[in-house]
Amino acid sequence: MTDDSGGRCPSDDRPRAGGDVWASLFSGGKDSSWALYRALERGLDVDRLVTVHPGEDSYMYHVPATDLASLAAESIGIDLLEIRPGDLGAESATDAGAQGDAELEPLESALRDLASEVNLAGVTAGAVESEFQTSRIEGMCDRLGIDLFAPLWQRDPVELAEAMLDAGFEIVIVQVAAAGLDDSWLGRRLDADALDELVALNDEYGVHPLGEGGEFETLVTDAPHMRRPIELTWEPVWDGTRGHLRVTDARLGPVEETRCDDG
Repeated sequence: MTDDSGGRCPSDDRPRAGGDVWASLFSGGKDSSWALYRALERGLDVDRLVTVHPGEDSYMYHVPATDLASLAAESIGIDLLEIRPGDLGAESATDAGAQGDAELEPLESALRDLASEVNLAGVTAGAVESEFQTSRIEGMCDRLGIDLFAPLWQRDPVELAEAMLDAGFEIVIVQVAAAGLDDSWLGRRLDADALDELVALNDEYGVHPLGEGGEFETLVTDAPHMRRPIELTWEPVWDGTRGHLRVTDARLGPVEETRCDDG
């Protein structure tokens, strides 16, 4: 079902905000960060961030920003559970469905172990339109007997991006792989001007305004629930049609005095 905040659960119950703890499926990108932020706003007790490091490519997981997830977790102040399954073989996969199921197994195993240690109520996820991802995460939650909170699900992507910017999210584009997105987008901040250009590129090339189809990937470097911003030094890597940022240094900046202690 879809509740009044856009959260989606595999049962008819609203996500529970008391007693039980939650885990947040977290890559460091804008969508998973927004799901976490909305969960915290909702009063859900998020006890763990869960990051899967898929190696090279993946059908299920956001790849580029995951190596910086530990910095984000430190800034947010929530413990990080890291899963390193190695190369998931996405590049050579011939059956997308079977590949997606296989990629989910390490995550499900880790969450099952976590549920044996804590009273796990559910997980948050940043899926927007991908039935491929969401149906598998829902199935996993059903098997584990936990809820799914997906506040971005089937929401208007431009409105979501605007909400992120209005909330004070600082979002950097760290990878591009689509017609219309050249090397000038690498390292660019996702702001109102960039969003307007993405909407125009959607009309011209079909680029999803949130990069839901893998057109671009992001890293959240600052947000209201982060105590310290992430500061990066990087160099662009561009092959003529696609590219990414090679981060040469990353650190947490100073605590901002105006920020609340509870994030």
